[in-house]
Amino acid sequence: MIDNNFTQSFLNPRSVAIVGASSNPQKTGARVQRFLVSHGYKGKIYPVNPNREEIFGFKCYSKLTNIPQKIDHVFIAVDGNKIIDAVRDAVSMNIKCATILSGGFSESGSEGLNLEKQILHIAREGNLRILGPNSIGIINISDSVVLSANAMLDLPNLKKGGLSVISQSGSLIGALLAHGHSRGIGFSKLFSVGNESDLTVGEIGKMLIDDNDTHTIILFLETLRNSEEVSEMARLAYASGKSVITYKLGKSDLGKELAKSHTGAIAGSDEAFNAFVKYNGIKRVEIFESLIEIPNLFKNKILPVGKRIAIVTTTGGGGAMVVESLSGTDIEVIDPSSLISKLIEKHNINLNQNKVVDLTIAGTKPEVVSDAIKYFMDNNNCDLVVMVVGSSAKFRPDQAVEPLIKFRKYEKPLAVYITPDAPEALKLLHQHDIACFRTPESCAEGIRAYLNAKAPKINIEKTYNFKGVSDKLKGYPHKNLSEKNSLEIFKEIGINTVHFEIFSNEEQAKHFASILGFPVAIKILSNDFLHKTEIGGVELNINSMESLISSYQKLSKISNDLNIKENEKKFLMQKMEKGLTEIILGYRIDELVGPIVMIGSGGVMSEIFDDKSIRIAPVEMSDAMEMIKEVKSLISVQGFRGLPKGDMKVLAQAIVQISQLASVREIKDAEINPIIIKEGQEGLVAVDGLITLN
Repeated sequence: MIDNNFTQSFLNPRSVAIVGASSNPQKTGARVQRFLVSHGYKGKIYPVNPNREEIFGFKCYSKLTNIPQKIDHVFIAVDGNKIIDAVRDAVSMNIKCATILSGGFSESGSEGLNLEKQILHIAREGNLRILGPNSIGIINISDSVVLSANAMLDLPNLKKGGLSVISQSGSLIGALLAHGHSRGIGFSKLFSVGNESDLTVGEIGKMLIDDNDTHTIILFLETLRNSEEVSEMARLAYASGKSVITYKLGKSDLGKELAKSHTGAIAGSDEAFNAFVKYNGIKRVEIFESLIEIPNLFKNKILPVGKRIAIVTTTGGGGAMVVESLSGTDIEVIDPSSLISKLIEKHNINLNQNKVVDLTIAGTKPEVVSDAIKYFMDNNNCDLVVMVVGSSAKFRPDQAVEPLIKFRKYEKPLAVYITPDAPEALKLLHQHDIACFRTPESCAEGIRAYLNAKAPKINIEKTYNFKGVSDKLKGYPHKNLSEKNSLEIFKEIGINTVHFEIFSNEEQAKHFASILGFPVAIKILSNDFLHKTEIGGVELNINSMESLISSYQKLSKISNDLNIKENEKKFLMQKMEKGLTEIILGYRIDELVGPIVMIGSGGVMSEIFDDKSIRIAPVEMSDAMEMIKEVKSLISVQGFRGLPKGDMKVLAQAIVQISQLASVREIKDAEINPIIIKEGQEGLVAVDGLITLN
């Protein structure tokens, strides 16, 4: 818990010490002091450098502990063991917070990690909170506290605004400042969190919830640390009427090593992150500039009812580019109807009969634009209005965009795409809280972000009692459960599983085959080999005793080749099952976001096609039914064009049940691949599965 006294010392310190201050204006250690002064800091500044008596007119101290006054915040810009000395000195002076600029810590290897742990231990013993290390600092424009070494702060007259940025990349806060400066977009506070050894994205975000100068929290993420805290921050932000928007690197995370289950291979961390942000009401963008372009779509606006938009333009080509950028989405461009045509006819403009309302160059008159936009703003069948402005925005912003300003007070958002390079028009719109975009792609992304925005999901309680499962897994001697033990767990949690028999010799194989009836499948049973197909450990569609004996001998030889001990050599036999389609159903603890549940195309196709749906676990029936609708391979078994139907409610129940494994801390991954969907009331059957333990 962070108290108000710490928040004041962290965000708006009355006194700052700079350990590693420099008299050379070009050095990093000099920037912090220069920027504090140039951007109007009103508090006390104490440079610390053993080789200087004064720096830039300020008395310089040889050691932090030589400063006779109380220090709220210390900025540490020295390296190696000098950092340890500075942290110890800060603790001895009862300083509440320190920003550590230097790198070379956990991001650089084991030696750096040990140094980071040592520093953190000293700080925690002395109740000193740390931002960083590897942090370029804090930029509090609202209160004129620029405690940062970011070179972009040579910009004069930083514009105040309602955007606050928390970034895991220090240089990117400078990039956002530069983009905002050229567009007239202001910021409240910007933070570089560095390695997040102590103060985290979520903690800092929670400080901004009660900050009256912040209306939007922007996150630039390279990874996700402490997902529960970020989740709590996002939910508090939503409750307080503030938006959280994120840009995250790592869409190629599928290339790195994940869990060895198919679930891990196809439910990569980026897809899991998407599920996480949707679950918590966070808006994710993929275009960097969108971070500062879309906030006004949400400022003082209500969440949309549907996904219907109207597009008005004075340049048909510009409007078409926005439409193209929205292709492949479920967003509907509404039919304007004859009423808008009659409204515009009084201005001697004849509209083309298509969905984009092209006013042409004749529509650059303020009264024409006003009438068209007002018509759609008042239309209950429209959730968002898009205005695309042509060349007139460059030289006549008073006529081209000024008429749009009066629509800022509507609860329905207006998105404006300016086709030419027209900085004055963009600045004018931003100044009046109208969302405006420099490219059709970012405009389309803003539209998607708003129309897909939802409130955070209510946290689902873990209602199933799986204590018996948990008890069974405690002390289990292997990391992976065998297929036998995995299927028994799935059956115990209420998922229908295939009947199987375990055998270890040819006579037993023949006995069980005569009971089950052909065709059967037999598999090597092992805790060590998760994907039996890859080692040739599966024989399918065995139709006779002769084939059974041949298949058994083949698998027995493979077992020998795998060095499976004779007393551990076992095989699983099951009746071959048929149905309408196969799916994979999985649960795992994702390394970034925690428990997730996933459903997708099953069998060997699971890793070939990107056909899946993921949610944060556990889920309710309504979530499970949504997941089913998102998997393309399941369309054919839901009554498509008269084809046989499967029971989707039974499948949804299975999704709910496996998602409730979030209550079983012993399980890291649980996967059924495939589940066979049968026709009608026959339901489904799990025919293969594996479970990996924590």
